[in-house]
Amino acid sequence: MATTLTRCNHFLLAILCAAIFNPIRTYAERKDQKLLFIIGDSLFDPGNNQYTTAVHFPTTSFPYGMTLNNHSTGRFSDGLIVPDFIALHANLSILRPFMKPGVKFSGGANFASGGAGVLDQYNGPIDFRTQTIDLKKVISSMVKEVGEAEAKKRVMKSVLLFSLGGNDYFSYNSKYPNATGAQKIQHVNAVIAKLTSGIKDLYNIGLRKIAIQNVGPLGCYPGTRSEHPELVNGACVPSLQAYAAQHNKALAEAMKKLETQLPGFKYSIFDYFHALSARIHNPTRYGFKVGLSACCGSGLYNGAGRCGGDQNYSLCSNPNEYVLFDGGHHTQRTNKQLAELLWNGIPKMTGPYNMKQLFQFA
Repeated sequence: MATTLTRCNHFLLAILCAAIFNPIRTYAERKDQKLLFIIGDSLFDPGNNQYTTAVHFPTTSFPYGMTLNNHSTGRFSDGLIVPDFIALHANLSILRPFMKPGVKFSGGANFASGGAGVLDQYNGPIDFRTQTIDLKKVISSMVKEVGEAEAKKRVMKSVLLFSLGGNDYFSYNSKYPNATGAQKIQHVNAVIAKLTSGIKDLYNIGLRKIAIQNVGPLGCYPGTRSEHPELVNGACVPSLQAYAAQHNKALAEAMKKLETQLPGFKYSIFDYFHALSARIHNPTRYGFKVGLSACCGSGLYNGAGRCGGDQNYSLCSNPNEYVLFDGGHHTQRTNKQLAELLWNGIPKMTGPYNMKQLFQFA
């Protein structure tokens, strides 16, 4: 143990190493600790995908994890991701990948998977439905360990954090680039209906506090803009921006409606769209130098192709200067800022409650 930790010569790496190597207390030993559960896509994936398929994921090797002394973990970043920082804010250990063999859970569990969407046809290796089933398995194991009454009490105090939706629109826009306005609205309604149904299902098994980030500026990521060289001056892809706006409006309405339908239900919506847009288009205001281009990639905006792997790619020398690490994911520094807004943001950015308030509720 001591030998391993001496190699963690970066503060955040030390935190991550501690989370990986320190013994984990069981649910029974953390009676008063509120739990954190994560359902999501690549933005929140702590490395689950690497345990589900024989296909090699570049995120398990350099340059992913470069800020953690090249300690690649399967995260789509140079370092830590938003759920890692949220766990630390909540005085929890960083949540390990649910799919990692032999992992035990105490502070909660992270089921997120790169490529996951809300609708079944737009899902990656571990879809929304499967992540929900896996969450139910964790709760069942808690019931066996501490009893049904105690487990129910702890689940009701837990907080569930969501990041889903973006892949549903990337995939649909790619498959149906000429969709009519009515078809686009129908697709948005289908995504919101499925997401709402999933949240109700989770409410029915005891979860009462839900935090969810809305869909980001889908047309502004380097990966999407690199496919449209006709756009100038850092303009974003209009069709994807329109999907994001429609989704976010419908999501806000759906969550407000759920609050009136479900007794004891409390929620938080993080305005991820505007938080990331601001950093992409005005990076210096937030301590960055580059917002439009990615730290790692190739082609226009460094958004074409993949970062890492066997192909040629360009890599910046200092990810802390960049908002985006690859064509569609943040640097650790951006993740830290976004997590702080999720945790302690004002209602205009994170409301009607922020995650700190959700954890404080009984």
